[in-house]
Amino acid sequence: MGCFGIICCVPKCIFKIILSILIALGLAVLIVWLILRPINHLKFNVTDASLTQFNITGNDMLHYDLAVDLNLRNPNKKIGVYYDQIEARAFYDGRRFDSVMLTPFYQGHKNTTILRPVFKGQRLLPNVQGEYNKDMVDGKFNVEVKLYLKMRFKAGVVKTTKFKPRVKCEFEVPLAGSNPAIGFTPKKCGYGY
Repeated sequence: MGCFGIICCVPKCIFKIILSILIALGLAVLIVWLILRPINHLKFNVTDASLTQFNITGNDMLHYDLAVDLNLRNPNKKIGVYYDQIEARAFYDGRRFDSVMLTPFYQGHKNTTILRPVFKGQRLLPNVQGEYNKDMVDGKFNVEVKLYLKMRFKAGVVKTTKFKPRVKCEFEVPLAGSNPAIGFTPKKCGYGY
């Protein structure tokens, strides 16, 4: 038995109108997002690093003291960035040796922020003695710092949901007090690792 009166048509019409509006808004947000793509414009660089201690004892214990300057650049003219969570992890020869949580912050339009994570301590790091000996001869240690982020973007009054990109920074850092002719070379970081 069907419903032919105005009472049955009104809810159906309201539902169709609401659904159409939601689909149109979703498509508009998607198009704006694809045009702006703010994550692709953010720049991450290692501008300086110092390694004042980096040695492995006979029992595979790594003793380390690494300080890194990370330059975060937001060149967007209309988009701000909320860094809600920032975890910096340090790796040597593909093995993590430390992790630090950094203070969350908001980065405004066309702004540069410098983060300075410090990794200090000791960690059991087996099977890296060969790479360590090679790097010791070269005078520089190949280190990676990975950023695990939870971030949101803000354009005007609109805030996005959280994104969880990963940023990988690979660089060579000389041990302090070694050959003074060997300096640090700034490096760009990449996304999605």
